[in-house]
Amino acid sequence: MRSSHPIPGRPSLLALAIASIISAPLAAEEITQLDSVVVTDSRLDHNVSVVEAKELERRQANDLEDVFRQQPEVTVGGSVGFAQKLYTRGIEDTKQNVSIDGAVQGGQAFHHNGRISIEPELLKRVEVEAGAGKATSGAGALGGALRFETKDPIDLLREGQDFGALVKAGYFSNGDGYKTSTTLYGRMTDDWSAMASFIHKDHDVLENGNGDDIAGSNSRQQVGFAKVVGHLTDTQTLRLSYERRTEEGTPAMRPQWVQRAPRNDFRPMELERQTITLNHEWNPADELVDIETTLYHTQSDLKVEEGTGHFFGDTQSTGLDLRNTSRFARNELTYGVDYRRDTSSSGPDDNKTENEDKGDVLGLYVQDEFKITNALTLSAGLRYDRYEVTDDAQQEFKDDGFSPNVGLNYEVIEDLDLFAGYAEAFRGVQVRESFRLHPSWGADNDPNLKPEKASNTEVGFDYHPGPFYFTGKVYRSRIKDVIDDVAKTYTNAGVLESEGYLLSAGTQWNRLHAGLSFHHNDAHLGDLDLNGYDHNSLGNSIGDTWVASLDYAVNDAITIGWSGQFVEGLDDLKTSAGNVSKPGYAVHDVYVEWLPLGQDTLTLNLTVQNLFDKQYRDHASVADFTSFGWMVVGPYEAGRDIRVSASYKF
Repeated sequence: MRSSHPIPGRPSLLALAIASIISAPLAAEEITQLDSVVVTDSRLDHNVSVVEAKELERRQANDLEDVFRQQPEVTVGGSVGFAQKLYTRGIEDTKQNVSIDGAVQGGQAFHHNGRISIEPELLKRVEVEAGAGKATSGAGALGGALRFETKDPIDLLREGQDFGALVKAGYFSNGDGYKTSTTLYGRMTDDWSAMASFIHKDHDVLENGNGDDIAGSNSRQQVGFAKVVGHLTDTQTLRLSYERRTEEGTPAMRPQWVQRAPRNDFRPMELERQTITLNHEWNPADELVDIETTLYHTQSDLKVEEGTGHFFGDTQSTGLDLRNTSRFARNELTYGVDYRRDTSSSGPDDNKTENEDKGDVLGLYVQDEFKITNALTLSAGLRYDRYEVTDDAQQEFKDDGFSPNVGLNYEVIEDLDLFAGYAEAFRGVQVRESFRLHPSWGADNDPNLKPEKASNTEVGFDYHPGPFYFTGKVYRSRIKDVIDDVAKTYTNAGVLESEGYLLSAGTQWNRLHAGLSFHHNDAHLGDLDLNGYDHNSLGNSIGDTWVASLDYAVNDAITIGWSGQFVEGLDDLKTSAGNVSKPGYAVHDVYVEWLPLGQDTLTLNLTVQNLFDKQYRDHASVADFTSFGWMVVGPYEAGRDIRVSASYKF
């Protein structure tokens, strides 16, 4: 049951404050408008929201939690970097399709660890597709898709510039940490450009809002990234990128639990991911041909100290996506094929692939957007996916199925759209997480394991009168025969349901951007509410969430901003141990960005996260089960963090 008691600073008061601010007289002078924090990707992608690079830079985003801090449908919990998990509408990213520049991040090392690691400084934009959606979203997108896009060299070059460099240094008070980066970029010829970036981040143990250490939160990260972009002809573009990311620390063996227990001691861990991606675009002067090709290989390794040696978990994905878009008078048709080969393995120092699962998935898809009338647009698509897996016990699983989708968008008047959509997603049996292949920690596959099938229904509106916007949607998602680890056996656990609604309002008015969003979600599996203990790798219950933001350009050189996240408490959350509660919380962040030279040659930033040093446990972390005598509880989030940075662009 959800608490009926409002948390301190309930945003109904904020709404009044924002309304009074945006109605105040503004300077009449013409200046460049601020970038919007969240936008709709297209008239038909109403379930897609976008985070832009400028927003991440202004707020000095350091990790996954920072990236999605202002996305009400997305929640990231876990102040310990190794433990950060992402939930969209209460469903964990393990049930979503995650890609970086089109390279799918398949597989998982350990369900107690987070699966996604990304360096915000490299990002150009992030797209969040909530819920099963279009056929182009990729195979097995049961809970939606997350698409990360990195920057090109041209994104960093100024007009008329052939070569440049960006040097950046920052300090953050919580954990006495620092971050440095150097990026070189330039044109090698008129048609070829390249960039190389090296980033180093290091911090000690963080402190929570009470000033206590968050055990195991120390971290050292290094990222190397290189990209080459070439225009082979006037109609062909090639991108080749390589990323290597490492993180070292001393978290608990189960890092999303902070309680010390006999099998949850603190030990050194090292996570490494390498991804190489080739993107090719061919867009000749032909409305019927616009071909995009993506080839990729990604490998993630988790090394954990065990006894006198180490235990390794490794996941690899190699894949292809080939698609073409044909444009006609009234419709746009995209069709293609994608394929992915996954391997999950684990073992000790002397045999790192002692245990191994292998699998592949082949997909065919078509998606059409047809303008029936000037006001009415139909979107319809279909995927066919075939999965094959051979697990470590030599059991073979073969599944195939279709994933249809249909949507309508009706432009009632010039600035008002009404939309409705229904989509399904099919996912066959996949390779297991690598640490579940461990002889002691293992979980076997039920030989009768069935594929998962998701459905997502949405209805809503999108209204943009002048400088204002108002949006709203209601959704219901179901995953039938959801696969979960039950008593060390992967089995079909029933029907997972997630339903709720999202409301957003705001304005982009000369110097000011103001936004306010509210998200309500109920997620459960059978009689139990989704929670981080019973449903590791499935989902979690998040309280009603308000997100508010104000960004104001004082002049051409100074921009200031504030954002707040307000999460209402959950009472009597049903778990297998009994009912637990999650207290509500309110967290405020502020920033100042200053360009003292009047352009982006020198940029100075001051950001204060958790301004009032709030002591709280994010709802995306594991709730407190200690009242049952268990040593199961998630970490508190970091307290106040003052971040300063300076970047110089040559």
